[in-house]
Amino acid sequence: MSSQIEDQIKAIEEEIFNTQKNKATEHHIGKLKAKIARLREDFQKQKSSGQKGKGFALKKAGDATVGIIGFPSVGKSTLLNLLTRASSKIGDYDFTTLEVIPGILQYKGAEIQILDLPGLIIGAARGRGRGREILSAIRNVDLALLMIDVFEIEKLKAITDELHEAGLRLNQTPPDVVIKKKGSGGILISNTMPLTHISETMVKSIASEFVINAQITIREDITESRLIDSFSENRLYLPAIVAINKIDLANKDTIQKYCNEIEKQGWRVIGISASTETGIEELKDLIFSELKLIRIYMKPVGKKTDYTQPLILRQGNTVEDACRNLHREFIRKFRYAVISGPSAKHPSQKIGLDHHLKDTDELTIVVHK
Repeated sequence: MSSQIEDQIKAIEEEIFNTQKNKATEHHIGKLKAKIARLREDFQKQKSSGQKGKGFALKKAGDATVGIIGFPSVGKSTLLNLLTRASSKIGDYDFTTLEVIPGILQYKGAEIQILDLPGLIIGAARGRGRGREILSAIRNVDLALLMIDVFEIEKLKAITDELHEAGLRLNQTPPDVVIKKKGSGGILISNTMPLTHISETMVKSIASEFVINAQITIREDITESRLIDSFSENRLYLPAIVAINKIDLANKDTIQKYCNEIEKQGWRVIGISASTETGIEELKDLIFSELKLIRIYMKPVGKKTDYTQPLILRQGNTVEDACRNLHREFIRKFRYAVISGPSAKHPSQKIGLDHHLKDTDELTIVVHK
């Protein structure tokens, strides 16, 4: 059955390629693209149901998880060994890493799990090699670290294309679209701002591939591809950064040029050398920053602040999140908290559970006895 779906996708892709692009055909092309997205979801569901029991046995650990993603022989294993105490096999030939190798990066009081994933290959999103298993593992990380060779910069697009086809949306926010399915009435469209990239007719054309009756409210100047994403069930929105490896072997001006080009595409990028350890400390700092981790120093009542083992939370977390992380009894018995630091209006400010914390805050929780 899955081969039939693949044949349908190929046929539709050929039809799109052979269709002249103009105003008269844009609605038809939009509908075809939506149909491909729906078929790919069906294809992945069938593949997943037929591969139960297979895959990498991964257990998340630490305060966050980062996956090192790249093509074979780019230096992922060497980087893992530098960042952590893991022992990942290293070789100068392809497919050295056949399993997921985990390690723990200890940085600024946080324990960050780093995963050395087997190398991607072209066609991974369609199941080539162990592509489906690798892509499934990526869905469990909190940050994607895309690693490319300084002499193969063009492979960044190949990696992102594979991830995109598998439903992974890097450094994007979910479309601001509300879809309420109904029992009747057809498809009704409303938008809170002018749509400059797509017409209401095309919206209905695309929507008809996924729903029969629905109220659709669009709250952004949406594009065709993001509208399709709003209907798809397998989309995952994941932060990502880029590491260019082997910069010790390239000209500095060339490296800067590549970094500038990649940054213009919206990426946070850093040049490193896994063999000479150049840029590794800067990479650790970038990982910590992009994970949006914050350190909260706990000050028990009547005692000094503990600066040795901070409580690791995420940007946007509140005192309630801190209590829940420590022990749920803190919420049940909570009286008030005292805060000093970046989020406080003044030292030793008295606050409640809804107070938003910031990095390096000092927190005291007072509970009922």
